[in-house]
Amino acid sequence: MRKNAIVRAAAVISSLALLTSVAACGDNPATTSDTGSASASETVTVEGTFQGAGASSQSSAVEAWIDGFTSDQPGATINYDATGSGAGVKSFLGGNVVWAGSDAALSNDEVEQSKSRCANGTTAFDVPVYISPIAIVYNLSDAGLNGADKHLQLSADTIAKIFDGKITKWNDDAIKAENPDVDLPDLAITPVYRSDKSGTTKNFQNYLSQAAPDSWTYDPGENWPGKAGQGAAKTSGVISAVSQAQGTIGYADASQAGGLGTVAVKVGDSYVPYSADAAAKVVDASPMDDSATGDNRVVIKIDHATTTDGAYPVVLVSYAVACPAYDDTNDATFVRQWLTYIVSADGQQAAADAAGSAPMSDTLREKVMTSINAIQTA
Repeated sequence: MRKNAIVRAAAVISSLALLTSVAACGDNPATTSDTGSASASETVTVEGTFQGAGASSQSSAVEAWIDGFTSDQPGATINYDATGSGAGVKSFLGGNVVWAGSDAALSNDEVEQSKSRCANGTTAFDVPVYISPIAIVYNLSDAGLNGADKHLQLSADTIAKIFDGKITKWNDDAIKAENPDVDLPDLAITPVYRSDKSGTTKNFQNYLSQAAPDSWTYDPGENWPGKAGQGAAKTSGVISAVSQAQGTIGYADASQAGGLGTVAVKVGDSYVPYSADAAAKVVDASPMDDSATGDNRVVIKIDHATTTDGAYPVVLVSYAVACPAYDDTNDATFVRQWLTYIVSADGQQAAADAAGSAPMSDTLREKVMTSINAIQTA
């Protein structure tokens, strides 16, 4: 189905939901998980300016989504401020934006706080919209080890020790053992981490704590816990810091890796470089998180310690955070249509083309659409 058809279908669904809701005097509208099955001819035109904020990892994807959505809804102006996951969720809960992007699922406390943000006594929900590998990037250009096709092989244990300041030289015996054919420089390692509250940081730490529990003993969170290295704000800051100095190593959404070298991560007996397909393997094999409280939430419990052949375990699932009901009906109509488009096959392909992300599976899309269809448009 082409992009235009997806968005028109989404608009039709919103139109039907509006009519049903009015007839039911405010009850939730009838829903369908098939975004292409609506047959009514009337469409809903979205007009106005709509603000979003949050995860910088989603920036390239959001730009592509805005282009796709507004080509069929020229009356809509959409702005997204890539302030980082924590700041975006805070702005959403404060009522400053209509949706947020976050590389970490909402905490149960944030769900409780959202009662004051969402209408009709409802609480916010989060659904996955962007699946991407987290690249472990390094700058060893003087040693000829940079480039999209250049990968150092590292196990989770070695990665954890590097970022915790326990391995401090690139020619350390542990790194040499995993890269016997590489001429590694006698150069100090400088880890670069996110200085701001970041869902990417939490996902990266989840990988370290699950795959190397003896070497990474910190509790995973959105703030960096270690003392080694230097901090940089947002994805762009990490990439900039790594790019400017020899011997640096950091972590960032893979779409921003550029010409830096990247790590092929040990999984089982093999080393796997990042790719969209390798990241998707982990997500599809991971269960839902049953500990997530609140209605309509689709939260994935990623198995970062997987030994699945060909899987890349350093992966983030980035969410859209929204309300099932808004005080402003126009906001509700926009959010429902916006989310319907970005999780559609065309929306996911637009993100893949722009950012190298992994399109979600049809099975996951069906779960997500159940939540999106629960948005009350009147």
